[in-house]
Amino acid sequence: MNTQWIGRALHHFRAGSRYSAWNHPALVRVPDVIHLRSEWFNEGGEIPIRAAGKGVGDNISPPFTWDGVPAGTIELALLMEDLDAPLPRPFVHLIAYGIPCHLNGVPEGALGPSGGAFRFGRNTNGSHGYMGPRPIRGHGTHRYAIQIFALNRAPCVGSRPNLKSFLNCVFATAIGRGRLIGMFTRE
Repeated sequence: MNTQWIGRALHHFRAGSRYSAWNHPALVRVPDVIHLRSEWFNEGGEIPIRAAGKGVGDNISPPFTWDGVPAGTIELALLMEDLDAPLPRPFVHLIAYGIPCHLNGVPEGALGPSGGAFRFGRNTNGSHGYMGPRPIRGHGTHRYAIQIFALNRAPCVGSRPNLKSFLNCVFATAIGRGRLIGMFTRE
């Protein structure tokens, strides 16, 4: 079924960054001191098809590296949001936490749902682990905000928290952050 007409009809309806975790009022004071990057794409660059979601690509989480983690960090958390989803709020593609502070990166595929090294929250669709870009066909280019947070204590969250629950626990523990924006267009 050709769904491009849906994407074109919703072209101007986008969540935007207003409700992104990055812009939450309790987190905007957290210093942007962590430099987050990926060997698969640069800031503002195109996320490769192999990282795209099921049915579009291979759904393999990209490798990420970082530096500038502040002293006092106990663990790290990674979030990924689609800022251009045709929803009232960005679509959550990843909540990963419990990442040891001594790591300076994660290899490709490490953030997949079967990755046992980290803990995962619930994505917008209820799944857990990395869920690659898969915008509506014809909706145009989407921005994906990959965010890293340095925490000075483990978040007090239950099993598989949603973004709101996770952020409620992270507010008081975040001491540093960083962000990488990747782009993806589904023709």
